Amino acid sequence: MKIELNRVNKASHYEATAPSSSVKVNIDGPESIGGEGKGVRPMELVLIALGSCSVFDLNEILKKQRQEIDDIKVEVEGQRRDEIPNIFTNIHIKFFLKGNIDLDKANKAAELAVKKYCSVHDMLANGGIDITYEINVN
Repeated sequence: MKIELNRVNKASHYEATAPSSSVKVNIDGPESIGGEGKGVRPMELVLIALGSCSVFDLNEILKKQRQEIDDIKVEVEGQRRDEIPNIFTNIHIKFFLKGNIDLDKANKAAELAVKKYCSVHDMLANGGIDITYEINVN
């Protein structure tokens, strides 16, 4: 796996590409280093990676359980330590599911999705980050 970052401006705006996709991701730094709000910040990308990795697996497991999924939303919130580097110490994932979904099956699916199948979870957890999650079904 490989990605490429190309500088877009003389501040801190970059464009990321990967051979596996034609989509470009804009990444920008904080205002303190010249960021102009033209992209996602690097630590936000970490939360995006965790949320998307988990929800892909959750969706597939729920489909295999024959659950009727109308919609899925994910919120991921991370707390960072004060000292530099400002790494995450805790991350909490909230899954919001809509449809005809059995809560017990959804909880089991989330356990598998987050803690067994999500590679991003394992990398972060092995680095000492406490990762929790919750399921909300409507």
